Amino acid sequence: MTITIYGIKSCSTMKKAFAKLDELGVSYDFHDYKKQGIAKESVQRWVDKLGVGKVLNKRGTTWRKLSDEQKTLADADEDAAIELLLANTSMIKRPIVEGELEDKKILLCGFDEVTFDTTFS
Repeated sequence: MTITIYGIKSCSTMKKAFAKLDELGVSYDFHDYKKQGIAKESVQRWVDKLGVGKVLNKRGTTWRKLSDEQKTLADADEDAAIELLLANTSMIKRPIVEGELEDKKILLCGFDEVTFDTTFS
């Protein structure tokens, strides 16, 4: 089983996800995209599979600080949204959990305890 959890270490939602994975005995690698950055291919893959509306966090302060023009462009153009996500990684909804579990591909976005229990138990 190879699982990677993507996010920002200091985020409270990430801490919940780490605790839940530890509780379930799931080993994982952590990728801090605030420190390590993130590949465009990864963000593109997440958007392709989950949709930009799921991956782009519009509830955070980074989104609110964008100009109306930037917000409008991100809403209208997926490529522009991806570029914004790459430039402002804190706008990527956390956590992103990706990998394989017993030959089953896993891709989760956001923390939901029931979903984690169902996926990893």
